[in-house]
Amino acid sequence: MNLIGSGVVVHVPSFFKELADLKTKGLDTEGRIFISDRAHVVFDLHQLVDGLEEQELGKGAVGTTKKGIGPGYSTKAARSGVRISEIFDKETLDRKLRSLAHSFEKRYGGLLQGYDVEEEINRMDDYRAQLSDFVVDAVPLIESAQSSPDIKLLVEGANALMLDVDYGTYPYVTSSNTGIGGVFTGLALNPFKIKEIIGVVKAYTTRVGGGPLPTEQLNEHGEKLQSVGREFGVTTGRKRRCGWLDLVIVKYSAAVNHYTSLNLTKLDILDDFSSIEVATAYKVDGQILDSFPADLNMLARAEVVYTTLPGWQKPSTGAKAYYDLPKNARAYVEFIEEFVKVKVRCIGTGPAREDMIVRP
Repeated sequence: MNLIGSGVVVHVPSFFKELADLKTKGLDTEGRIFISDRAHVVFDLHQLVDGLEEQELGKGAVGTTKKGIGPGYSTKAARSGVRISEIFDKETLDRKLRSLAHSFEKRYGGLLQGYDVEEEINRMDDYRAQLSDFVVDAVPLIESAQSSPDIKLLVEGANALMLDVDYGTYPYVTSSNTGIGGVFTGLALNPFKIKEIIGVVKAYTTRVGGGPLPTEQLNEHGEKLQSVGREFGVTTGRKRRCGWLDLVIVKYSAAVNHYTSLNLTKLDILDDFSSIEVATAYKVDGQILDSFPADLNMLARAEVVYTTLPGWQKPSTGAKAYYDLPKNARAYVEFIEEFVKVKVRCIGTGPAREDMIVRP
């Protein structure tokens, strides 16, 4: 059973398109996916405005997916947004959507040319009946699930910590809390019942869109990581920027999210490197920084301190147990553990589900 939580913003047409895509692949979703009635709606209007906001920023553009996420959360924070529950009250939905359109028209004027609020209202009328089977009050649902000894809950965050609106590389972030805090505010989970917090981290560092990436390799190493790792953004298809593993970021992420273990993915992408660099500190004006800085100007001035580790130049794919890995691959894993002070419990060595080593 799957739940889209209260902290999420939802574009209803995309929701139904994805359900249709799953159905064509033979996956039955009936009775298995629900949306919290407290989640907020992303309208086509928000998506149009997302693109206009990026144009306004010019060279300082965030590099968003233009899916309306930022404007959707903006109207939520401004208390002018529309909740999923309000879709079922046509009078309220129509009034609020027209009000949003009027506000954005005052800001953008003719740039909103081609958008017709009445057309979007009509589309939402079409979705109203279809949506009713999927919308639930998520609070009692989560409460009952947590109270059952037979039910296990797995919470997945869509973005990494460095896109968290509070702890990420602001303003090059998304518009919500993607760290551990979002789990509690978005789902009303009991924090005392959390059993594990698993940090998923690649064996190297990537980023889509704008913003700082201190270990980015604008050379043959970065190109190799990108091509061998098939690093493309899931939503936009853009090439991901690639660099050496940044343990300053991983350690900072662990300090915010309090991981009980790490899942190190895509170790196999490093199989063919003769040596591997790992970032272990940032230095500004000769001084080592205590942690990942909030000030992006300081970050831009920072010198990355690297530790060079030997590569293994042997295939790791197919390894079923930890000691099946090449010796230097194990040394790489253990270096990460020692630096971050969190055990690497799972190691991904290929794209298939079975390409995963689980350590006791």
